Amino acid sequence: MVIRQQVSDVLAYGSITTTITKAKETKKHVDRMITLGKKGTLAARRDALAILLNTQNATREDLAKKLFDKIAPGYKDRKGGYTRVLKLGTRASDRTEEAILQLV
Repeated sequence: MVIRQQVSDVLAYGSITTTITKAKETKKHVDRMITLGKKGTLAARRDALAILLNTQNATREDLAKKLFDKIAPGYKDRKGGYTRVLKLGTRASDRTEEAILQLV
């Protein structure tokens, strides 16, 4: 559930700050979502809707529309590597490694 919410947040806002472990796991799922967006079929849209969750500013239908109409066409000539993980260092409170996950 956490990963699905983070995938939705990356697609809604373009980047998120999280722990490095969660960022690496979320990266796989975001890349898969963009690949679905590049396919553009009805089945791909239904698969994307099954994964996406509502965010504070957008419903899952809005996110799917943004994915298929705005985000995925920008990566049509790219074969992979749609996201990047930038290490930030450790969090002061519990010394956990943090990272930024963002769309390229």
